Amino acid sequence: MSAWEPVIGLEIHVQLDTRTKMFCACDNRFGAEPNTLTCPLCLGHPGVLPVINEAAVDKALAIGLALNCEIPERSRFHRKNYFYPDSPKAYQISQYDEPICGPGHLDVEGGRVGIVRAHLEEDAAKLVHAGGAAGRIADADVSLVDFNRCGTPLVEIVTEPDLRSPEQAVAFLALLRNTLRTIGVSDCDMEKGSMRCDANVSVRPAGSTELGTKTELKNMNSFKFLAEGMAAEIERQKQLLDGGGTVEQETLHYDPSAKALRSLRSKEEAHDYRYFPEPDLEPLAPSAELIERVRGRLPELPAARIARFESELGLTPQYAHDLNAEARIADYFEQVAAESGDPKTAADWVLNQPTLLDSGVAPAGTATVIRLVADGTITNTIARQQLLPLLEADPGADPKALVEREGLASIGDSDELEAMVDEVIAANPAFVEQFKGGKDGVVNALVGQVMKRTQGRADARQVQQLFRSKLS
Repeated sequence: MSAWEPVIGLEIHVQLDTRTKMFCACDNRFGAEPNTLTCPLCLGHPGVLPVINEAAVDKALAIGLALNCEIPERSRFHRKNYFYPDSPKAYQISQYDEPICGPGHLDVEGGRVGIVRAHLEEDAAKLVHAGGAAGRIADADVSLVDFNRCGTPLVEIVTEPDLRSPEQAVAFLALLRNTLRTIGVSDCDMEKGSMRCDANVSVRPAGSTELGTKTELKNMNSFKFLAEGMAAEIERQKQLLDGGGTVEQETLHYDPSAKALRSLRSKEEAHDYRYFPEPDLEPLAPSAELIERVRGRLPELPAARIARFESELGLTPQYAHDLNAEARIADYFEQVAAESGDPKTAADWVLNQPTLLDSGVAPAGTATVIRLVADGTITNTIARQQLLPLLEADPGADPKALVEREGLASIGDSDELEAMVDEVIAANPAFVEQFKGGKDGVVNALVGQVMKRTQGRADARQVQQLFRSKLS
């Protein structure tokens, strides 16, 4: 079998959360009754004229700045021509060779991912396939069109083919989603379709710099399905090439229920859409003042926060990235770290006890628990297995008061603990002989008996030291 290297590039469509649509005054709102948020313009009636949504331009610029993109002095809209039921005008107003945001990049664990462009366009209507195998166009009895989505402001973000595995692609998409949520341009809810991802996948001999023939996986609506679909297509291409076949450029659909790929159509090229400049819209020419005003509104971005967590707080790259999966997680962690004075332990608690945030335990409460463990008041086992459930049931309670009320304090280096160790030694002569015979691991079985007797209130390391001292 030959050694093949996957090459992946992504095309991400992001719906902007503006109040109105891209070129008309219809409400931009999810969940309304079908075909109730429409007007002659978004329905493509003759004689109507589009007007650019200023808020959409601002949000597109914010995306470009967050992705380190070049902002050209001028951009313009084009007509992308195609015939499909979701396009009432038989063309989509988009951008082609003069996008609002040019080349940029986003650094993700594993390397830098280049951004080819981020351009503005309008979304198509939504097709609903009903009857038969509902949801699948090939097996449906009827297809319905909901024009509420038609004309929704979109930014399409196109990456360079810099991704080398499904896992890295998902990590990039997660960081991108968090970045877009952080700057407030979209909720990026993949289930609602406000963020949709297409993946261009190819393979090439390991070490080669030439690109192989790519296929496109359309409209992946979850990270899980995106990873599964890419992995399946990479494997399909490897087997095809190893068998002496060739990869055809085509558009594919991944069916997660069947875990199977299905060909939809041959892959289009740019000339298939017959792009030409939109005659009803002036070019966009954002001023330097506007760009700086948008830049000044940007908060600290997740990529910068990840770097700060590593450099200033001493976290591992994995912890820094995981904490920045969502802004609320990073915010919570920062407060716990500041109040506990122990960023590494705070990171461990926030990431490994995810119910903390959802149950409403305040950062100060979590920080107090961390300090109680650090000063030996309670053991780590008691903190996680007993104190945490009590706090989640009563998020406003004082952890110190709960420890006292429930009798959770550590036994410590007391006569009681030493007596227990002596009792366990006396009751387990076989283990004692094995330990003295060189089987060091049996001490853990002895420690376990003490931990069971104390219900986790003893410090396991301290108990082990006691055993070793007495048995030596």
